[in-house]
Amino acid sequence: MSTAIPDLQSRQQPLDQAGHLAAAGKHLHYERRRPEETILYQLVQEHVETFLAQVETETGSGLPDFVKAEFGDFLECGVLAHGFLRLRCTDCAHEKLVAFSCKRRGFCPSCGARRMAQTAAHLVEHVIPQVPVRQWVLSFPIPLRFLFASHPDLLSSVLQVIHRAISTFLSQQAGLKRTEAQTGAVTLIQRFGSAANLNIHLHCLFLDGVYRIHGDAPVFQPVHAPTAEQLQTLLTRIIKRVMKLLTRKGYLIEEEGMTYMAEIEPNIALVSLQSAACTYRIALGPRAGQKVLTLNITPTQKIQEPQHTQACCVNAQGFSLHAEVRCAMNQRHKLERLCRYITRPAIAHERLKRNSVGDVVLQLKSPYQDGTTHIVLSPLDKIAGSDFEQPPVGP
Repeated sequence: MSTAIPDLQSRQQPLDQAGHLAAAGKHLHYERRRPEETILYQLVQEHVETFLAQVETETGSGLPDFVKAEFGDFLECGVLAHGFLRLRCTDCAHEKLVAFSCKRRGFCPSCGARRMAQTAAHLVEHVIPQVPVRQWVLSFPIPLRFLFASHPDLLSSVLQVIHRAISTFLSQQAGLKRTEAQTGAVTLIQRFGSAANLNIHLHCLFLDGVYRIHGDAPVFQPVHAPTAEQLQTLLTRIIKRVMKLLTRKGYLIEEEGMTYMAEIEPNIALVSLQSAACTYRIALGPRAGQKVLTLNITPTQKIQEPQHTQACCVNAQGFSLHAEVRCAMNQRHKLERLCRYITRPAIAHERLKRNSVGDVVLQLKSPYQDGTTHIVLSPLDKIAGSDFEQPPVGP
């Protein structure tokens, strides 16, 4: 069966491959997803109104409109009753209905997975040249995670500082001046951790080398992997520049040798949820402020077995810089897997379960050092955690 499918911002190559498979007589089957059967959809559908009312009652302020719109659009995503595309085979007249999607950037696993696949393919095929690539991951201390969640516009200036520092380092590794070399990078901002916590951190894919300006054609010059000492020096430089930037903009205050955060005045309700999500705490109800419940299923001794020390990972003052992962120029499949990893959605359906009392059990991607493998949340706590996974929208 050959199917006439309009191009709805989809990747052309899979469609071409599908056409080749159909021409070769291979059977193609489309199975409509049913979001209403997933745990996340049921949670939002059953509890979102209660959640919004409880937030307003306990904080005295309602959530921003973009948060409410995210929940509303999610409940319509993939549901035929809210609109669909009708596809008809030109050969056999067989028809399929494809429900419209919400296309939101928040917590919708379906739209997030599609965007992940499309973005990764685009980066590998059209953006990143065929040269070695190294991933640089920068994590921030908890107070700065909270600050960046409340003021996401700050990340643009912070990124400029970080890119400049790493670019200068790569030029020095190549034995060149900044004016003699050009670097390239793509940065993905992740807002979440594996435990559904608010953890704003940066995944920077830098070309592992520089383009040396030589005549009319630039020549790529690879560089050696950074040593632990070099990474520590680089991280110290990044910390100083980031703190100086935030102080200059008035978000940090220095007095008598002490640095602390200035008062911020964003949406009160959203701030309370973000603060709880930063610190693994419950946001609403009688247990507000308490730590979330964790489950330890994996024996601790298996987690604490001696492991090799990562030479390309350093920490200082709550910051961490990791530069262990590298893709060689001929490892394009590995690069695409890396791109998919850093663009993945915040929530995966297969990691969510409900226990006998109706609470949500979230499986961690990998066990913690203490053996923790799952966290347990009430339905309202899980919905509260979904708020910070939604990037704020502009005016």
